[in-house]
Amino acid sequence: MNLRAKISGLCIASAVVFTTVVVANARSPQTDADSAIAAFSANCFSPRLSRSKANEVFGLANVRYDFYDLDPFTSAAPTPASVRPATPGTDRRCEVSFAGDHTEIAVGAVTSQLELEGLREVVDLPGSHESLRTSSTALLAARRLNHLKIAVVHVGTRPFENGIETFLNVERLRSPR
Repeated sequence: MNLRAKISGLCIASAVVFTTVVVANARSPQTDADSAIAAFSANCFSPRLSRSKANEVFGLANVRYDFYDLDPFTSAAPTPASVRPATPGTDRRCEVSFAGDHTEIAVGAVTSQLELEGLREVVDLPGSHESLRTSSTALLAARRLNHLKIAVVHVGTRPFENGIETFLNVERLRSPR
């Protein structure tokens, strides 16, 4: 390969990377928030969510996610925690986060999805999760999934890079007896 072809190939590769970065950064914060909230609502309450599906649905520009499932509902292999350590007592976490404060929209979407999923039975928040409540918590609630499991849903903001980010999180754990 001659020098001209190498330089041409390098220029094309650089243009593709630059275009990808510009397009990802050109998305509006509201678009990122809407996409992340919709993906969370449509997928995080499903017991059939797997690592490969999470990679697919949460692979959005400017959106971070965390997923593990130590006791899958299906025959899928367990997915260990990789972003943060597993919360003690939980066997599954699904979380998305993105720049800005979009908690009002997030809480509306999450409460609608809880209703749609039939997760209406409110249970006491486990002591292990009570300490998660901060002044930036918009929603922290526990719902019964079945006689063995509960889900704890947490929506709020936290510091991130040059400002704050919104996060939506649901963790599954054994029901207190």
